[in-house]
Amino acid sequence: MITIELFGRFSIKVNGKDATRALGNSRKGRRVLEYLVLHRDDLMTSSELFELLWPGEEITNPENALKTLMCRTRSALSRFDSSLSECIITAHGAYRWNTELAQTVDAFAFEALCMELLQVKVYTHEMSEMVDEALALYKGDLSAMSDMADWIISRNAHFSSLFTKTVLHVIRLMEDKHHDVGVIRVAQRGLMVDPLDEEMHLALMRSLVTLNRHHEALSHYHRMQDMFFNEYGIRLPESVKNAYKDLIRTSHWSDVDIETIQQSLQQSNATSNSIVSCEYAVFEEISLPLTRILAQLDTNCCLATMMISSIGEPEESSCLRIQKAMEILLAAIGKILRPFDVVSRCNPTQVVMLLPLATLQSAQELLDKIQLAFKKSSADSMLKLTSKLIAISV
Repeated sequence: MITIELFGRFSIKVNGKDATRALGNSRKGRRVLEYLVLHRDDLMTSSELFELLWPGEEITNPENALKTLMCRTRSALSRFDSSLSECIITAHGAYRWNTELAQTVDAFAFEALCMELLQVKVYTHEMSEMVDEALALYKGDLSAMSDMADWIISRNAHFSSLFTKTVLHVIRLMEDKHHDVGVIRVAQRGLMVDPLDEEMHLALMRSLVTLNRHHEALSHYHRMQDMFFNEYGIRLPESVKNAYKDLIRTSHWSDVDIETIQQSLQQSNATSNSIVSCEYAVFEEISLPLTRILAQLDTNCCLATMMISSIGEPEESSCLRIQKAMEILLAAIGKILRPFDVVSRCNPTQVVMLLPLATLQSAQELLDKIQLAFKKSSADSMLKLTSKLIAISV
């Protein structure tokens, strides 16, 4: 039995033994085999294969160069195992992979499983093995031996989209049957391949909450926020922030004695002198009632933002440097702002601050101190820190 793997790495095995090594360092040999396998139902012309293997090159006798490559590739594989001697069929100057050989190809097996799963309307436990097999087959993009030519980009996009579509379909079927353990398992596997998929993140958090695993749901949210901010430099989707708000409202589901709450608040107040730092979703929730109270008391309140940006280069290329600078900025803010000020990181490059009992003048003085502390601690001359400040009126 011939087993061909295209996802993650290209390999041909015969009865479990790796025949790919027989090709040695022949990059073109591996590439033409992968191409022929992926187009196994089509005859590939000499001109098409030549352009694939020697793009833009001028060779005196291209047909002879291709014949030589094919001959060496066939010979190397047949020496490894005689069952591979007829793996490439030649017909009228064109080439095709021999589909008559007993073989399995992970990409086509994955595709067939996905298409079958996408036809299912109701989840049953009998599907579990099929789901696991499909998820296990997909190991990422097609062979790393290939460069990013147009043909492989489109194929990678096809398989990636099919994987995501299938995962989301299975998750919805599982949710309909309240199979939360299965949702968690499938969503976690899906996020390993597509870490930015909003629906997978939400499904995972919902199922964790349903199973009373609130702490895990909160931990997942924080990991997700860190990934979106620091690795990809993008904002969290609104749906995820709303899910977080719901989560923190329901995370303490047991009845707590009022005296216990009072003691906890007193202890927190006695031991903490630091500013109030919170998720942006929480910041939005507490800002409105707080500013309304201050307005009723005719008390000053200011809203400020501070943003780190790069000078003379795209922000995506300086993402790691901005992340380090943001850590320096947050440390400076923590030292300078007052215990009743509220701070949140609202996106990868920006911090928002609510400053009660502050006039525009006193608030600007705080921002100037933060700016100075940041400059002393950050030696990166390619980044700049800017701020904006307004008085709040409700």
